[in-house]
Amino acid sequence: MKHLIILGDGMADHPVARLGGKTLLQYASTPHMDQLARLGRGGRLMTIPEGFHPGSEVANSVILGYDQHEVYEGRGPLEAASIGYDMQQDDMAMRCNLICIQDGKIKNHHGGHLTTQQGDLLIQYLEQHLGNERVKFISGIQYRHLLIIKGGNKHIVCAPPHDHPNEPWAELMVKPEEGLQDADEPGRMSAQATADLLNHLILQSQQLLAKHPFNKQRAAEGLDLANTIWPWSPGYRPHMQTLEELYPDQIKQGAVISAVDLIRGIGKYAGLRNIIVPGATGLADTNYEGKTQAALDALKTDDFVFLHIEASDEAGHDGDVQLKLRTIENLDQRVVGPIFDYISHHQEDPVCVALLPDHPTPVELRTHVAEPVPFAIWYPGIKPDDVSHFDEVSAVDGSYELLRLSEFMEKLMQIR
Repeated sequence: MKHLIILGDGMADHPVARLGGKTLLQYASTPHMDQLARLGRGGRLMTIPEGFHPGSEVANSVILGYDQHEVYEGRGPLEAASIGYDMQQDDMAMRCNLICIQDGKIKNHHGGHLTTQQGDLLIQYLEQHLGNERVKFISGIQYRHLLIIKGGNKHIVCAPPHDHPNEPWAELMVKPEEGLQDADEPGRMSAQATADLLNHLILQSQQLLAKHPFNKQRAAEGLDLANTIWPWSPGYRPHMQTLEELYPDQIKQGAVISAVDLIRGIGKYAGLRNIIVPGATGLADTNYEGKTQAALDALKTDDFVFLHIEASDEAGHDGDVQLKLRTIENLDQRVVGPIFDYISHHQEDPVCVALLPDHPTPVELRTHVAEPVPFAIWYPGIKPDDVSHFDEVSAVDGSYELLRLSEFMEKLMQIR
């Protein structure tokens, strides 16, 4: 039995009054997701361990079966792996967003949805002016980039910018962890010195980016500016077993398909080959058909495929109900439907399909929350339960009930 996980990032939500008290999954037209739920079995999954921030780096690696107490090193090192930066022992890696601040507050976490080319232009500019033997800026995708601090100390408190829309940015700057200001690690700065350096870089970036012709042109056009860096989620080089090592009887070769460096980085450490799909953006305009075909092609050779679609999460962070509804319906019609039709009628080897979000990103909160998400599992010959719709409420009655953390991957790998 081969295994395919289709993950709609941030797809789960809360009831919304203007949608008649329904969640977006309940309100959207999702006949193919509902078919998968009706013909398979469902349940709910808690993807965030107690004490961990409900970030995608945590939730997605939990879904793949990883114990965060053993592997967690923040988002930065995972994105470094995807970008191709080989972290050294004294490196500290951080996600470095290009964000928009306006009237003293964080307006958005993406600088007006930069293209990768635009983001690279600004990051190269910052590397030229701020980079040195201790500080290195590395271009990623769109607004998501990488900051390396040689000898940096990860015991700092950083605010993920997508969790703090419309909040004063100056109150969210980097701080050392309580009680660890002067903690000593061989070959590394103190946490206080690391926080001071990062805050200095934030302030310098604001001065530099305000002068850049790109932002001057954006201002003239009335568009959001990419006018400050925002570093967060620090960590050192992680130590992770591959999925083949964790599940040697089920996975000999696997693939990950995503437009997001974070997920590609998790995939790299998990031993999955990265499949790059032209036109995959991580937004609502992503190449759904290309990702669908890439997943079907991978199933011809691979035992395990992780297909990640980011669009719903971005719409949730923007607080855009209609856009998030559209991303859910696109996932249903352009991904789940064609894949289920093909593997039901044409795929030679049997395939087990699992569908789920990694965490909720409620549009009215515009941030992640640590709550259970619905999931559905189907494979040839499965005995269905009584769930007939794919949504947060229906999943409560699923026969898998409430799973926690690595239990999901363990259950999935038992299906052979």
